[in-house]
Amino acid sequence: MPNTPLDHARQRYAEHGVDVDAAIAAMDQFPVSVHCWQGDDVGGFESAGGELGGGLAVTGNYPGKARTADELRADAEKAYSLIPGKHRFNLHAIYAETGDKKVPRDQLAAEHFAGWIDWAKSQGIGLDFNPTCFGHPLAESGMTLAHADESVRRFWIDHCRACRRIGAAMGQALGAPTVTNVWVPDGTKDTPADRKGPRERLADSLDAVFAEPLDARHNLDAVESKLFGIGAESYTVGSHEFYLGYAAKKSAAGQNVALCLDTGHFHPTETVSDKLSAVLQFVPEVLLHVSRGVRWDSDHVVILSDENRAIAGEIVRGGYAERVHIGLDFFDATINRVAAWVIGVRATQRALLTALLEPTAEIQRAEAEGDLTARLALMEEHKSLPFAAVWEAYCEQEGVPVGRGWLDEVRDYEKNVLSRRN
Repeated sequence: MPNTPLDHARQRYAEHGVDVDAAIAAMDQFPVSVHCWQGDDVGGFESAGGELGGGLAVTGNYPGKARTADELRADAEKAYSLIPGKHRFNLHAIYAETGDKKVPRDQLAAEHFAGWIDWAKSQGIGLDFNPTCFGHPLAESGMTLAHADESVRRFWIDHCRACRRIGAAMGQALGAPTVTNVWVPDGTKDTPADRKGPRERLADSLDAVFAEPLDARHNLDAVESKLFGIGAESYTVGSHEFYLGYAAKKSAAGQNVALCLDTGHFHPTETVSDKLSAVLQFVPEVLLHVSRGVRWDSDHVVILSDENRAIAGEIVRGGYAERVHIGLDFFDATINRVAAWVIGVRATQRALLTALLEPTAEIQRAEAEGDLTARLALMEEHKSLPFAAVWEAYCEQEGVPVGRGWLDEVRDYEKNVLSRRN
């Protein structure tokens, strides 16, 4: 007879052909890239940036926002201490540390991220990176890489090219490829008379951005689509169809440009879980931004939703661990920012562990035999298998709090650290 909840879970899962300990061990295949911008409301450290813009908006003003790179790193370390496993950290270009010198975005270099690289080494984690094509005077029109003015386009091309080099330098220094993701806010509030021209310009600009060969061991390029944004409700230049075609075209030409699928960047009736196996037929790799849109792309903190579980199930069933790079993308300033990180990552990990514990072979065998009754019944039965005991065992193994214990630590951190920043 099982003596502990974990023993009971092992027995119940074994009845369905699932090895609990193998599932826990497999969690190492799924590092999550934790996004820096949740820690300071997409503020960054640029000395003279414009308003956030780009269809982006952060709501709330919870006390204790990180004001410096050191504070942001300390907050991230606290979050990591409460999350099982080893993960990554995702930076935007506006998080450069340039000292007292103002460095234009098109002139940023790896030296301006030396502090982040040294910190990542000390933490034993990898870094990911993004050009920042918003919050700047040259982005106020709503167009960047698709701008009609060649000089404006050139600025943003040079910025994105600089960011690719920075990403490659990060990857080389840390011994793991940096995913450098290009997202631009380009679009219009009302219906355009010319949809073709901006997309032609965007394609040409991207070709210029990706023209320089970089070592794939150090950098992986990605492009990110969006349905719409504030101020760009009627037309988004970089739509899903545009970037899917662009990434597939690059792949056919022998250049790996990953397609970023952000779970908040589609119509509410679309699901990214259904898109993964489709787009991975034609592009080598996918960058997955896990978010939670409520009615629209409102970037709520990730929870263990049905869609989050479905996405994790597709990644595991498809054997996509090496082809799907998982990162978070939300910003909520109505709650404790460190807690938001912990909630989001742990929810994503629970979804992945649930998928690893699914009796997939049993379910797929029923499907292959045409027994659709058994397929549905087994999928439903899986939902009530004793997952919680396995999750708690994983947390204990990794030396992080089980259950709500992590929340007490965040509250202590808020009392002793965050509250003193006001």
